[in-house]
Amino acid sequence: MKYDGLLSSEQIEAALDKLGGVEGVKRFLGESPAAPELARRWSEQDGVISFQVTSNGMSGEAWIAHFEAKGLRVSLYAKSVLLSKGFKPTTGVTTEVRVLKGMLWKSDSVRTTKNIRAEATRRELVKPNAELACLIRDMFTDAEIEVMGLVWIVAMHDPIEDSDGDPRLLTASRSGDYSLHACLGHSGGQWRGADGFAFVVASQVS
Repeated sequence: MKYDGLLSSEQIEAALDKLGGVEGVKRFLGESPAAPELARRWSEQDGVISFQVTSNGMSGEAWIAHFEAKGLRVSLYAKSVLLSKGFKPTTGVTTEVRVLKGMLWKSDSVRTTKNIRAEATRRELVKPNAELACLIRDMFTDAEIEVMGLVWIVAMHDPIEDSDGDPRLLTASRSGDYSLHACLGHSGGQWRGADGFAFVVASQVS
């Protein structure tokens, strides 16, 4: 049979098999294979992210040691909050979490702590325990928080005073020098569109 420069489908399949399939061809050509899609541990609807967490009774000191052992940095203000008397962990409490994405507010000027709390009340959500920020940071990777479309997830608990006497809210972060922050929690404080605000569903606390 005369060779016309074209390969048959059988010849193409055989060549692919030798190279390890499509991904093998990509590696041969110097291309990185597509990263596997993350199996989502949360759901999202209309700008509200939902998931469930269960508390583990870890003290603030234990959380600091836990995160640092994982290579995650905790800011000085976050450490101050975690080591204060205001940080009171629970054990075995399962909560349904709702994170209101910053996109729900049109601008920074209206995306204030006061307005965010008012919206949570309208949705029948309540303030979480401060440990929620730790549970969120421990549960989700930077990549997962990025897929959520967020940079910070602020636990909207009752503010806890830091060592300087300022009210702080513990915050899980995927960006910057620290993985756990403690942001100022003044009622008039403004937030970014890439921030999320974590509350809990009162009827789902067990």
